[in-house]
Formats: sequence, C-alpha cells, structure tokens
Amino acid sequence: MTATTTRARPAGLAAIDREMARQRDDALASYRQSSAPAAKVAASLRKTGRALLLGMGGSHAVNRAVEPLYRDLGIDAVALPLSEQLGQPMLLEGKTVLISSQSGESAEVVRWFSETGGTADTFGLTLEGGSFLARTAPCLVGTGGTERAFAATRSLTVTFALHLAILAALGQDPTEALAALEAAPEIDIDAALKALGNVATVVTSGRRLQGVAEALALGLVELSRRPCFSLEGGQLRHGPMEMLGPDIGVILFRGDDPTAGLVTAMATSVLEAGAPLILFDSSSGAPVDGAVTLRFSPASGLAAIFAMLPVAQRLMIAFADERVENAGTPVRSTKITRSE
Repeated sequence: MTATTTRARPAGLAAIDREMARQRDDALASYRQSSAPAAKVAASLRKTGRALLLGMGGSHAVNRAVEPLYRDLGIDAVALPLSEQLGQPMLLEGKTVLISSQSGESAEVVRWFSETGGTADTFGLTLEGGSFLARTAPCLVGTGGTERAFAATRSLTVTFALHLAILAALGQDPTEALAALEAAPEIDIDAALKALGNVATVVTSGRRLQGVAEALALGLVELSRRPCFSLEGGQLRHGPMEMLGPDIGVILFRGDDPTAGLVTAMATSVLEAGAPLILFDSSSGAPVDGAVTLRFSPASGLAAIFAMLPVAQRLMIAFADERVENAGTPVRSTKITRSE
C-alpha cells in the first residue's frame, strides 16, 4: 500500500479564498451605499462630458473594462495608468478625473496629488475610508475595507460595483448587472485547467471585454509567476499571432455585443495555430468547435463581467496552485506599492 498525503492549502491562497467568499456581498453593499457620492460624480461627468480614469495594476484593468461603458453613455472616457499620466500627462482642464486605488495609498496616487493638487472635478474610488485618497478627494468607498490577500479579487468586484453606482446615476439600468452580481453560476473549470496543463505562457484577449482579460492576465502572472500577458484582440491579430503554438495558452472573452464576431474569428485563428484555447462566452453566438468553452447566459457590459469574473478568478488560482508551492505569497512585490 502506498500512503498519500494532501498538500495543505498555501496561506496566500487561503487568504484569497477568504476575500472571494465575501466579494459578492461586499460589492452589493458597496453599490447600495454609494448613491449619494455616485450622484456627485455623475453631475460632474454630465458637466464636463469627459472622463480621465487613472489607476495602477488591477485598478487600471477595471478602468479599461468600464471605459467603453462610459462611452456608451456619451462620456468621452480614457483610461490611463496613473504612472503614465505622471510622466506624459494629458490635460486635466474640462475633465472629470476618477482615481481608483483599492488601498488609497499607492506611491503614484500620493505623488499625483502632491504635484497637481487635484481639481474640483477629481474623485476617488477606494476600499479604505481612512486612506490618503479618501482624505484628499471625495470618494466612493467600498464595503469591507482593504483587501489583504495578494492578487486582486474582491477589490476588483467591489470597484466594479462602485462604477455601476456611477453608471446608474448617469441613467444606465443596473438591473441585469445586479442580477449577475447576486447570482453564483456553477461553472466547471476542470477542462479549462487541463487544457492549460502544459503551456509555458498564457495570453488573454478580448474586445469590449479587454479590461477583464487584462485583470486575469495580471492575476495569473502574480500568482503563477509565469509570463502571462494580455493583448487587445486587434493588437493580437497584428503580428503577435506568430508566437502561437501548443505551448501558448490563449484565453478569450466573448460578450453579447457587436464585437463578438471578431472574437469568434480570433478563436478560429488560435485553433488553427494549434494553441490551447479557453473561451469565456457570454455571447448568443454558436459554439466554437475545438475551444474549451465556459458558457454563461448572454450578457454584455457589467452583467457579463460580474458573471465571468469569479470563474476567471477560480481558474487563475487553480492554474497557479498547480505550478507554485506557495502561490499567493509574493516574493518580489508588496500588496500596497509604496515606491515607483
């Protein structure tokens, strides 16, 4: 008889498990308590008609994901890394500035305010009501306090909920997004995890859901310490297709929106290149033969994001847990980045 042992859950992943277990409840509470500050942001956006969305890491990925949603409402929205704004600044005049930082303490946030002083139309989104950002600018503050675990999970979901409050104040119907947030779809990730079993690198990509793809890539590289990255669908098409092959895993995000056909075409090309393909699919389109498909109810925008995000989080955690003994415990980074 051969004795078997079960490896204990790494402490870093156990901490992420705790964050994820409460993320839906915290996000719903964050949305419900944010109507007043969201109305002030919406009033500013109606006045200026332009939004500059600034953040770092996961916060920037959230900004990229909601960028098209503000544009849908007639807001000229641009998402930039806060570090880029510091070094190559866009003009602030006539813009509503939304700075996202789950901790409210990152080095770039502190320097941006010290150099610019902010503006009358600067607002923050944060999880920490006592943070530098919350003390310095009017903020939407998420429920539950600072996320403690490394790699963003709960902080992403809560920040999306804060944006939903702003979008609702601008007139967008939040019903479908809230229903998706309240639901907990049981999506089996085993086949997707198996398909990625022998890859050296993962590339994530989307069109209107590109921000979610970028959030997943960041989490994958942070937890697995493998070179995982994200390319917007058109950018992946223009040259980087040369890298595709059996050792490059590809994860695509397809929503129920006018860009779905482009994602489908990319899926076909990925399969022709012999690369393992995972398709997060909330479209009403036909299945893609050869893809490992994680199927969701047809949805777009935040409804699609809230459905897909927890499943993507589970996949990135399982992917890392297969490759790193102490996944979730950073070796070169800190949760709050206080240096540039």
